[in-house]
Amino acid sequence: MISVIYQEILGEREQRGEQRERALILRLLTRRVGELPQELLDRIETLSLEQLENLGEALLDFQAMPTAVNYADLETWFGTLDIGVKMT
Repeated sequence: MISVIYQEILGEREQRGEQRERALILRLLTRRVGELPQELLDRIETLSLEQLENLGEALLDFQAMPTAVNYADLETWFGTLDIGVKMT
């Protein structure tokens, strides 16, 4: 039987790991497409861990030109999430 304290420690570690992963994805996105508008940052903050990992993989295919046009890749990726949500 796992103690309550041990479960809390594991939960805190998982949360810190997710925060680190989110921070890394944001840094990579910023480097790839430039500063992100607050609207996109807010959307990224709502992603589940699985969605965040998928975004991390998808950003490798994003165009690397820091202009507003480059947010199109990110918007397209978010569009695939919206489609997925509607199907389930």
